[in-house]
Amino acid sequence: MFSSLKAELSILITLSTAIAFVLAWHFLKWGWSGWLAMPLTLVVALGITYFFAHGLTAPLRQMRDAAEAMAEGDYTVRVESANDSRDEVGQLARSFNEMAEELQHADQMRRDMVANVSHELRTPVSALQALVENMADGVVEPTPANLEGILDQTHKLSDLIAFLLDMSRVEAGAASLEIEPFDFAEFIDDTVKPLEIADGGHGHTIHVDVPEHLRMEGDPNRLSQLFTNIIANALKHSPDGTEVLIETHENEERGTVITNVVNYGSRIPEEARNDIFRRYVKGTGRPGTGSGGTGLGLSIARWAAGLHGGTVNVVPDPRGANFEIELPKYPTIDDE
Repeated sequence: MFSSLKAELSILITLSTAIAFVLAWHFLKWGWSGWLAMPLTLVVALGITYFFAHGLTAPLRQMRDAAEAMAEGDYTVRVESANDSRDEVGQLARSFNEMAEELQHADQMRRDMVANVSHELRTPVSALQALVENMADGVVEPTPANLEGILDQTHKLSDLIAFLLDMSRVEAGAASLEIEPFDFAEFIDDTVKPLEIADGGHGHTIHVDVPEHLRMEGDPNRLSQLFTNIIANALKHSPDGTEVLIETHENEERGTVITNVVNYGSRIPEEARNDIFRRYVKGTGRPGTGSGGTGLGLSIARWAAGLHGGTVNVVPDPRGANFEIELPKYPTIDDE
């Protein structure tokens, strides 16, 4: 009934004391012996205290049982009485349920990710094995075209290994940075070119509006991960033939460089704007396709921005989904 456990305990103690006093007064008034009235009064007071305390501590017992079940790998358990209490114990129970839900989600997505990565690894390994076996048996000649096929498969394996390394860095929450000055417009052009080629025949137009001679400092490799994932995500979730806008401006007052990546083909509900940055959360992709990913792209993007002391967020925009990237022009990196 109350939002404070201290208030509930105070009321419980006061109620038990008052009832004990009234009972003792009536027993003595009726002529009962003090040796009989006092023990009976204490029993009644303890019974009332136990009855109400049992309800107060019910969420704690459920959390104990749920924690034991989660320690054995069962993340489906929840504290059922979490919504019945408004005090600190009830708040703790609701936080416990949120934690359990997040762990269940992460566990399931991790299983899916392992299955996806295993599948993705199997394909280039099988292709490499077949090509090398055919060459060893003399069935296929080691022509430049066949060697190029082997090289392509090794590139795929290299990309997958790099992805797994990024995932481990995200799990650890940190990575080393090699800060250097660079021209931001050239950096964006170098980032966009391979994405335009990979986009193939989907007919997307990438419009870049970046001030010339804008220079900043950062780790180009990490920032390339950041912008590649954000721009590729915009292309993935845009219908064929639409435009993706990349516009940048400098906030001199805050000493930051702000880049907005906008696609006009999709919108993100307000309640989902933080969830999409969670690890292993996958979108639906452009109409008629799946996401085709592992659900770590946006998580890696936010991680790379955070390493530089920057942020990545989805901001309201009537034009469509707008990812705003704000990075310090001259980041201060903690050596630790």
